[in-house]
Amino acid sequence: MNASRDQRRGGRTASPRSGTPDAIGLRAPDGNRQRGIGRQILFYTNAPWAKTGYGQQAAQLTPRLIRAGHQTAIHANYGLEGANTVWNGIEVYPKGMSAYSDDVTVAHYQEWAHRAPERKPLLLTLFDAWVFKSKAFDMVPRILSWVPVDHTPCPPDVVAWCKRENVTTVAMSKFGQTMLHNAGVDALYAPHGIEKHFMPTATYNGMTGRQLAGVPEDAFMVMINAANKGNNPPRKSWGENLLAFAMFAKTHPDAWLYVHSDIAGAQGVHLQHLAEAAGIPSDRIVFADQYVMRTGVDQTALAALYSAADVLLACSMGEGFGIPVVEAQACGTPVITTNQTAQKELNGSGWLVDCQPFWDGSQRAWFHLPYIREIIEALNQAYNAPLDASDAAEAFAQQYEADHVFSTFWQPIMAVVE
Repeated sequence: MNASRDQRRGGRTASPRSGTPDAIGLRAPDGNRQRGIGRQILFYTNAPWAKTGYGQQAAQLTPRLIRAGHQTAIHANYGLEGANTVWNGIEVYPKGMSAYSDDVTVAHYQEWAHRAPERKPLLLTLFDAWVFKSKAFDMVPRILSWVPVDHTPCPPDVVAWCKRENVTTVAMSKFGQTMLHNAGVDALYAPHGIEKHFMPTATYNGMTGRQLAGVPEDAFMVMINAANKGNNPPRKSWGENLLAFAMFAKTHPDAWLYVHSDIAGAQGVHLQHLAEAAGIPSDRIVFADQYVMRTGVDQTALAALYSAADVLLACSMGEGFGIPVVEAQACGTPVITTNQTAQKELNGSGWLVDCQPFWDGSQRAWFHLPYIREIIEALNQAYNAPLDASDAAEAFAQQYEADHVFSTFWQPIMAVVE
């Protein structure tokens, strides 16, 4: 590895700060809070302990809503079955029998709302809006829906949901807000946020990020962190990303790829087979430990992995938000993304890859397929990047810090939503 890359990685990592992320707020006893102040909110999304983008936002937003005076419980459509439980003092309702739990969502809402009807009960959703098909949602007077939009234009089923009289829409990207406005939906805006533990992190439990990844310290480390779910179409553009890396690696013998994902995924792409077909040498690609991926990766360990990488490769066909792009930049790592959907606005320090339209018949809207040759060119530019990329990346990511996002966007939203 040349000296400049060694300096760059050394310049953007730091000893982990002491302390932990903000403590999770417990639901205060009624005697500590005036009844009737704040809302009675049921938050429909992934379980807060799930290591998904939605799960992370549930763990982040719920305690902040509670500290702001809103009695809040979670309906986990993924991550809990069979019985209610309590997580850090917060009640969590289980998933139902249908694919997206719409067979029990309204019943859970009614049970939670009945406990404090004077607090103007509210159903808050964070999930793909096209799944909300049940007529039972008409029985919920107030729905605040935090909606991902990852197509152009906004898919018709998403528009139909957002135009319901009982739904107030919150876009999670400025791109999504524009697409919704173009479709006649007056959407509010609140981005996803990241906790303070995403920062330049040199070690985790005495191991460097390179040691955690199994990548040599003198390599040029490319990292991919993406969910491997579905293959019709493969939204994360696995084929384009891996083939581009294979072609880049032919002329860069010190290039390694670390893939932070499930190898087979949930009806996803078999990534090991794809890597072999792309021609990536088996000694130049490392997959995350699959047992650890199934049981959960500590977020500080993830920060160390991001910090160790020279660049995050995150080109996809479309993103409602795309939280790894912000997390990586908060750790001082520049990113490569597609020049479309939310990826364009989240790329504050890195390289944008052009693309061509890809028709998604199931959603009746366009995805965007990244050009392989442009991914290769972006990897070449990352390989020769200037030393100040880390400072620019960190500075850009600060606007998505969780407390800032809550005070700037969520508190005003909660003040105006009926």
